[in-house]
Parts: sequence; C-alpha cells; structure tokens
Amino acid sequence: MNITINQVLQSYIDPLTASEYAALERSLLAEGCRDALVLWNDVLIDGHNRYAICRQHGIEFKTIQNTSFTSLDDVMLWMIDNHLARRSVSDFQRGVLALRKKEIVAARSPAPVSAQDAPEGENAPKPPMSTREEVAKAARLSSNQISQIEKIQKAASPELVEAVRSGTISINAAATVASLPPEEQVAAVAGGKKLLRQAAKEIREQRAATRTPREPKVHVSQDTPETGNEPWAENAAQAPSEAERLRGEIAGLKQRVAQLQAENTELNQRIAALIDAS
Repeated sequence: MNITINQVLQSYIDPLTASEYAALERSLLAEGCRDALVLWNDVLIDGHNRYAICRQHGIEFKTIQNTSFTSLDDVMLWMIDNHLARRSVSDFQRGVLALRKKEIVAARSPAPVSAQDAPEGENAPKPPMSTREEVAKAARLSSNQISQIEKIQKAASPELVEAVRSGTISINAAATVASLPPEEQVAAVAGGKKLLRQAAKEIREQRAATRTPREPKVHVSQDTPETGNEPWAENAAQAPSEAERLRGEIAGLKQRVAQLQAENTELNQRIAALIDAS
C-alpha cells in the first residue's frame, strides 16, 4: 500500500517527547497497532507516529478511509479540530493551530457584506473566526496570548520558535525576546533556559525604564468663577515642583537604561565567549 505523508499536515502535529515516543514504541511492540491509521485517498491524516514506528519494526497495521472530505482544506480543518481537542497539545501549538484555522476559514468564507448592503434593520454578519477573541476561545487561551503568538510567528527566529515549541521558554518570554535582532535571539537560545529568561527580564526592565510617566492632570471648572481658594488651587500651585520631581525621575531612569544597555552588551559578549568555547 502506498501511503503519502503530507508535510503541511504533519506540521500540525506536536512532536512527541523522547519518553512519549519510547512509550508508544514499547506499546506497539508489545500489543501491535490496534487502532487503524486514517487516510484520505493515499494521504495519511491520523497516526503519523504509529506509522513511523510500525514501518521501522515491520509491525502490521490497518487503515481506514475518511471519505467525508472534498478538499485538502477540509482535511486541515478536521486535523486542527482533532488536535485542539487534545489535552496533550501545548498552549503554543494550540494557538498556532487556531490561527491557521482562522486563515483557512477566512479564505473559504464569502466576501463580507458591507453595512450598506445588509438588509434594513440588520447588522452585516461577521465571518466566523474573524476576531482575536474567537481565535482565543478556540485555542482555550487568552486574547493576549494569541497576540503574543502572532508576534512570535512574525518576528521570532526559527531557533526561538523551536525553544517555545519545546517548552524551553514561555510564550510571554518568547514574545519579548522576539523583539531582539535575529542574531541576538539565536545567541540567547544557545545560552539555554536561564539566559532566555534573563534576556526577557532585561528587555521588560528597559521598556519600563523608558516609559515616560504621565504628569498629573489639574481639573479646572469652567462654570464656577475662580476665587483662589478652590480645592484645585493648591494642587495647581504645586504643579511646578511635581514636574521637577518627574523630570528628576526621568533623568534617573535614563541613567538606568544606559546601565542596562551596557550590561546587555556585556551579556552578549559572555554569550559569544560561551559559544566559542563550546
């Protein structure tokens, strides 16, 4: 029997850890392949790990055809929904799958009806999976996590993507590190989990240090004549000294930013030295 492996479909599957793969291998060697592999024509759509192990050890297996699909997009959506329902799939992979589902659904949906073309008294219907909240619900994640995964997909180096996929770094930290230039991302990943966390922490500190504090607003009533004894008058008189205090804080924060940048440069040099030594 000729079975085809579609690389795009296979990419939807979170790879098993070494221990999980070994446990599946022991089970197949001891009990055989009890569950049939699912095919669409000659394309394997469920049972990729079992198929690889069975071929390696010459274990017999059965196949069944799923004839309900009319296109590869149907197969993709079926696989995505299957994996989104599994508890073993990581948060990052669920987010990636839900975003991919959004793309497929959007491509298959008819052009949205404008508000002008909608029947009178009715709002124009929104296509499914069109909002970040809907994607987050499908992935069982927060909207903020979906936003972070989108940032990782757009800006992260392949090494950083693999680090978050394997659980070496969290989604939150990976989205932060993704703001670094690609070569610094690669260096941080090479330094391991501790260095990745340190890099994410330093970036957050730098952002916090460069964030300009808001000056307090003074409320002045437009309806009541001023007498000089209003409750806000004292605050207004103190405004210059408050502004001076804020300027002093900003100056201190700028010094801190310069110090963090120097520490970051030193950290990159240490990373490069560690890479050279290895």
